[in-house]
Amino acid sequence: MISSIPKVMNPCPCGYFTDPRKACRCNPNKIASYMGKISGPLLDRIDIHIELPSIKYKELTDTKDGEPSAVIKARVEKARVIQRERFRHESIFYNTQMNTKLIKKYCLLEDEAKELLKMAMTELGLSARAYDKILKVSRTIADLADSEDILVEYISEAVQYRSLDRQ
Repeated sequence: MISSIPKVMNPCPCGYFTDPRKACRCNPNKIASYMGKISGPLLDRIDIHIELPSIKYKELTDTKDGEPSAVIKARVEKARVIQRERFRHESIFYNTQMNTKLIKKYCLLEDEAKELLKMAMTELGLSARAYDKILKVSRTIADLADSEDILVEYISEAVQYRSLDRQ
């Protein structure tokens, strides 16, 4: 599936830059310096990086059931089978292992999806490595949706997972 290094990183030294309930104590220079400590080349090697808001106590203790784990597990297992079958003659098993040649073979996009990706690359200043990551992640999103095609919405979702390496 998606290989990445699970990391938790605060948005600033005090940890409250994006918090809607608590004021950040850091000035813009301090935030920029803090964020600058993680290099672009390192971020390029991480498949998914997103910002998450802090969670209120009520949300942590809420007893409402979400999607059952068994349903999620079945969807993930099905996606893994799809990937193993796709790559049965390629000496790899999962989307994350695709090289450039395989990305070009298995991540074909329709014109609308190509245009969205082109716009994202241009407007957000993403790197060539980020381009490959977006295609691999969107291929995985399609697999999880049991879709042979990488639809524009899958590209859009994958772009949203590149929040830290935008210019």
